[in-house]
Amino acid sequence: MSTKAYYPIHEIGKDKPGFSATRSIIETPFYGNNVVKVNTLREAYELALNSPGTIVTDMPVYRGEEFGLDREAKVLLFNDGAISGRYAAARRIAGEPGVDCKALDRVIMDAVYETRWKTMYHAEVYVGLDSEFMAKAHLLIPEGEENILYNWMLNFQYMSDEYVRMYHGSKPIGEGKEPDIYLFSDPQWNGSDRPGVDLSCLSDPKCLCYFNTEQNCAAILGMRYFGEHKKGTLTMAWALANRNGYASCHGGQKKYTLNDGTSYVASVFGLSGSGKSTLTHAKHGGKYGVTVLHDDAFVINTDTCASVALEPTYFDKTQDYPTGCEDNKYLLTVQNCACTLDEHGKIQLVTEDIRNGNGRAIKSKIWSPNRVDKIEEPVNAIFWIMKDPTLPPVVKLKGASLASVMGATLATKRSSAERLAAGADPNALVVVPYANSFRTYPLANDYEKFKKLVEEKNVDCYIVNTGEFMGKKVQPKDTLGILEAIVDGTGEFKQWGPFSDIEILEWEGFVPDLDDEYYREQLKARMKERVSFVEKTAVLKEGYDKLPEDALAAIQKVVFELK
Repeated sequence: MSTKAYYPIHEIGKDKPGFSATRSIIETPFYGNNVVKVNTLREAYELALNSPGTIVTDMPVYRGEEFGLDREAKVLLFNDGAISGRYAAARRIAGEPGVDCKALDRVIMDAVYETRWKTMYHAEVYVGLDSEFMAKAHLLIPEGEENILYNWMLNFQYMSDEYVRMYHGSKPIGEGKEPDIYLFSDPQWNGSDRPGVDLSCLSDPKCLCYFNTEQNCAAILGMRYFGEHKKGTLTMAWALANRNGYASCHGGQKKYTLNDGTSYVASVFGLSGSGKSTLTHAKHGGKYGVTVLHDDAFVINTDTCASVALEPTYFDKTQDYPTGCEDNKYLLTVQNCACTLDEHGKIQLVTEDIRNGNGRAIKSKIWSPNRVDKIEEPVNAIFWIMKDPTLPPVVKLKGASLASVMGATLATKRSSAERLAAGADPNALVVVPYANSFRTYPLANDYEKFKKLVEEKNVDCYIVNTGEFMGKKVQPKDTLGILEAIVDGTGEFKQWGPFSDIEILEWEGFVPDLDDEYYREQLKARMKERVSFVEKTAVLKEGYDKLPEDALAAIQKVVFELK
């Protein structure tokens, strides 16, 4: 599927698909006489290479000529200053209660005006790697931000001959009513004191991430961190997918091929540090043929249950790969990281987070030799990865409503480094629905999509706890062993205590004792937190994220059965 870039005259105008106030403000500057089109990855590399402040390491880009770079290309390092992470408080989403779109539009209009004094770069990529789902995305960004431009083109699919042919051979998304994605960015923006521009609509007068996903457009102002641009683009693609019959997934997916030739497709959803990427890329000692779709971003067709990856490369934490690690030969670019000279006088990366937290790198698609862009086989199972100390290493959810609401209340334990308010429960869970903090549409949309997969498409659903179970750490070998038992069909699940819709695979060393009053009370407390979260969706943000009654009933039933 493809998005729409060109309009016949009779399709242009007010109240027609692809035309709105915000989109017109964002798209129009792409056609200014101060705009330079960047057509190839080679051009973007040269711009980044020569951008002031870029560090050209002595590390070659491995097999770079296979994806649009010259053989001599080097890994580029660029540091953003003091900010090395995303800033959630700057996000504003059109359609959410309390978001003043007219005021935000005026902020963007003024920001666009200020860029008239700058040379602006325009780049294009595809989001989605198969003709079933491909959106064309555009980025406009000022001179001086060449590294963001280059990283953006690397992170998504640059316009190679192969993908251009694929895109032109695809059918329009949404019957031709979905326009291209447009992203206007000015990291150099520093607020506005212009009369008529009211910055009170911003939480921070010098930062803004404004999304109008209904019109496939966004503006990012005053934010240099590349992750804002990566996730900002994915935010729009996920919203577009949601409108057109796909479950939008911030997770990983892999296909196991068993010795008898059958396959098993597993999707894993978890927050940063949950083990999502580890589970996605695990080879299981060669026990299976393993094919990886992606470890961060994909969509599932809720009718066919086929899945499409949205990105070719990986945006990984550098601290996971120490200097000298073999995996570092697959690095393409690095952000917010230190470097030094080796014994030969060559510039080498210091990949541990010595300079700052959250050092990042874009890693080549060929790091995972078993990568594919699409898995045709229907997904067999969904795994919600949580760090809830009251849950055993694995349980199976039988009811579709319970399966989906547990994804909507996907939880992790608070960090020991987090500063808590007086009286706050340190054992309370932190909930991020479906592990996706980038949703820009009502939560009920995701709930219904995942419920459909379980209820109508017979997709199994599990919760996997990769944290601690009542003080005992669940080791990776335990989690991988559990996955293998499920894939092989050797795991014996049985009803878990009083729960009519939950089954358990009793794993040695982690068998819960429901006769233990302390344990039972802790489990009940954590489930009540989930009930409270679902109840609050009906109230917070004027009920924008209200979940259906069957979602609340399913989780209340679990609490009731604990009595």
